Amino acid sequence: MTPGAADGPPAGGPTGGAGEHQGAVPELPGRPDRDARPATWVAPMLARAVDPARHGHPGGWQYEPKLDGLRCIAVRNGPQVDLWSRNHLSYTARFPEVAAAVAGLPASSFALDGELVAFDGARVSFARLQRPDAPVVAVLVAFDLLHLLGRDTTDLPLGDRQALLRRLFHGSGPTLRVVEVLEGDPPGLLRRACDEGQEGLVAKRRGSRYRSGRSGDWEKLKCSGRQELVVAGWTEPSGSRAGFGALLLGYYDERGVLRYAGKVGTGFDGATLRSVHAELVTRELPVPPFGEQVEVKGAHWARPELVAAVSFSEWTAGGRLRHPSFQALRRDKAASEVRREAPGRQ
Repeated sequence: MTPGAADGPPAGGPTGGAGEHQGAVPELPGRPDRDARPATWVAPMLARAVDPARHGHPGGWQYEPKLDGLRCIAVRNGPQVDLWSRNHLSYTARFPEVAAAVAGLPASSFALDGELVAFDGARVSFARLQRPDAPVVAVLVAFDLLHLLGRDTTDLPLGDRQALLRRLFHGSGPTLRVVEVLEGDPPGLLRRACDEGQEGLVAKRRGSRYRSGRSGDWEKLKCSGRQELVVAGWTEPSGSRAGFGALLLGYYDERGVLRYAGKVGTGFDGATLRSVHAELVTRELPVPPFGEQVEVKGAHWARPELVAAVSFSEWTAGGRLRHPSFQALRRDKAASEVRREAPGRQ
């Protein structure tokens, strides 16, 4: 199972069980009509977290690897290329090699949705993507097409959009890939993904349209506990350790109240301990920012602005993380958006 593949052009027209749309699909390469609208950033479509055991209707879904990277909306209008985060922050200067590759695609106007990833061997590594001390060659794995040559494509069925995407990316080189659509039964695909150390799968309803925001037409099936949490403080280090001992974490409940989720003290190298501590001390608070009483020995509290990706085995009955390990800070996600992810929860 590979995270992405440089697919060739499909035989015939677009696929996906929507023949009524095929005659209206523009061919590549080409130029937009004189009155065509420019491509723009679109707030991305998001997947709903579900319990894999309760995911149903396998005949009506397709499955893709869940990529552990940075969500990216890539937009081109003539020579202008922009790479945007899910919150409309620019990645263009950070990933110039990806922007250059997008500029070389055979259409002068388009917007596409994908994930910026870095590889550690054959595996996707989010921590490698975030390393500040070493240059990283990023790959854009695209999985949807939102605009093409002056027309909005979000109302086309999923199969048609991805068929156009494969045409657009044909022969594009190693920096750009189209996501692999996996073949097989969902339980077997998920077991394979977990055995290979991946995050899981994204299930997408066949024939669905692209809609910004979280939708039941996309579901994420995770291998193990991993999510983003708000950094709300730290503890003093012990022994020869620099920076801090552990990060104090939380999430916002449905009423917007910050709840305590426990602490994470593993997964850091020396450079991360120093750099994260430097950011925390500028955010120090005299009192805990939680909406409940929290007492932690040796705690320093911080404005809840940083977001950390954390892996863990499970949630305890008391709402704490069990066996957490720090992965990286998430610069692309707003702290105010962080919720505890639970099966079936939006």
